[in-house]
Amino acid sequence: MDVESVKTVQETGRVPGSPTNIPVRTWLVFIIFGLIGQLAWTIENMYLNVYIYKTVTYDPDAIAIMVAASAVVATVATLTMGALSDKLGKRKVFMSLGYIIWGAAIISFGYVTTDSISAILPGANVIVATVAAIILVDCVMTFIGSTANDAAFQAWVTDVTTPANRGKVEGLIATMPLLGMLVVFGVLDSFTQQGEWKTFFLIIGVIVILSGFLGMILIKDGPIQKKDSNYLQDLLHGFKRSTIKENTLLYVIFAAVCLLGIAQQVFLPYFIIYFEFFIGIKDYAILLGLVLLLSSIISVIGGRLVDRYGKKKFLLSSLLFYIIGMFILFVLGRTISGDLTLTFIFTLIFAVLMMGSYLVSMVILNSMARDLLPRSYIGVFSGIRMIFFILIPMVIGPFIGSTVINNSRSTYVDAFGVLQSVPTPEIFLAGSIVGVFALIPIYYLIKRMGTYHETIRNQK
Repeated sequence: MDVESVKTVQETGRVPGSPTNIPVRTWLVFIIFGLIGQLAWTIENMYLNVYIYKTVTYDPDAIAIMVAASAVVATVATLTMGALSDKLGKRKVFMSLGYIIWGAAIISFGYVTTDSISAILPGANVIVATVAAIILVDCVMTFIGSTANDAAFQAWVTDVTTPANRGKVEGLIATMPLLGMLVVFGVLDSFTQQGEWKTFFLIIGVIVILSGFLGMILIKDGPIQKKDSNYLQDLLHGFKRSTIKENTLLYVIFAAVCLLGIAQQVFLPYFIIYFEFFIGIKDYAILLGLVLLLSSIISVIGGRLVDRYGKKKFLLSSLLFYIIGMFILFVLGRTISGDLTLTFIFTLIFAVLMMGSYLVSMVILNSMARDLLPRSYIGVFSGIRMIFFILIPMVIGPFIGSTVINNSRSTYVDAFGVLQSVPTPEIFLAGSIVGVFALIPIYYLIKRMGTYHETIRNQK
C-alpha cells in the first residue's frame, strides 16, 4: 500500500480499493429483514411491556423480569445458533425459516390472556400465572427471533459488506429499530388503544411470516465456507483468554456498547408508559413517531458522514450529546408546565437529540466491531456480541429503572382503587449517569485508533 493510501486509512479507516457498491438485491434484504425484524422486536421490547401493564399487572418488576429472561434466551440462542451457522456455512435457511416460525410465535401472544389462563388453571393465581405464561411465550419467541435476526441476519450483513461500505449500511440498519417502532406506533397502535391485542399480534405475525417467504427468493449466502471444526470449541472460542487478548480492541468496543445499552434500557422499557401516564400525552404515538423519524434521518446522514470523514471525528461528540440529551429530558420532566403543547415541543427536540446521537454512536461502534470480527468466527461472535449488546444491558438496565420507579413518589389510583407506580423523569437521570461511564472505553478507543486502522490494512 502506498504512502497516500496508508494516510487515508489512518485518517478515516477506509481502505482504498475496497469494494463499495452493494447490489440492489442485497439492499432489499437489508431493508426487508432489518425493518420487519425490528417490527417484531418492537413487540417484544416495548409492547409486551404495555400489554402486561394494561391487561395483567402494573408491577414494574414483572416487566423487568420478562426483559431480563428474554435477554438471557436471546444471548444463548445467538451464541449457539450463530456458531452452528458458521459450522454449516449457511445463513439463508436460518433467516428465512426463522422468520416464518417467528411470526407464528408472535401471533400466539393474542391467546395468552387472564381469561384463557384462568380457564386452563382455575385454581391458580391468575395474575402470576398469566405473567409467567407471557414470559414463557416471550422466551420461545425470542429464541427463534434471535436465531433468525441476531445470529443469522447480523452475521450475513458482515459477510456481504466491507470496511469501505459498512458506515452507510450501519446507518441504514441503525434506523430500523426506530422505523420499526414508527410503523407500529403510526399504523397499528390504535389496535392496542382499543384493546384489540389479538388483532395487533396477528397483523405483525403475518407480516413477519411473509418476509420469511420473501427471504427464500431474495437471499444469497455470502462468501463463507463450511467449517471443519469442533462445535463446542467454537462456542467457547470467544470466552478464551487468548481470544480476548488477541482481540482486545473488539472487546473494548463491546464494553462501550454495553454501557450505552444499559443507559438506554434504564428508560426504554418504560418509555411509552412515561409519556402517557407521567407527562400526560395521550397521543404519545405522534410524539414518538416524530422522534423516531427524525432520529432515523440523523442516523442515515451520520452513517454517510462517518464513511466519508472517518469514525474518530464523530465518536466522542455523539456520546456526549447522548448523555446530555438524557439529562435534559430529566430536567424537562421535572419542570413540566401545564402547557402540554410547549412540553410536547421541548420533549420532541431533546428526545431527538438523545436518540439521534445514540444511533450515530451505534453506527460507529457497530461498523468498527464488524471490521474487527475474526473472519472464521463471525457467527460465534454474533453470540459474544449479544452478551454485551443485549444480555447485560437488558438484565441490568430495566432493574435500575424499576428501582428508580419504585422509589419515586409518583403514583395514581387506578379504576379498581389500587395505588400504582408511574415512571418518573429520574429514569433519564439514571440513564445519563450510566452513560458517563461509557466515556472510559470510548477514550481508550480514540487513543487506539491507530491499532484499529492497522488491523483494517492487514485484512486487506
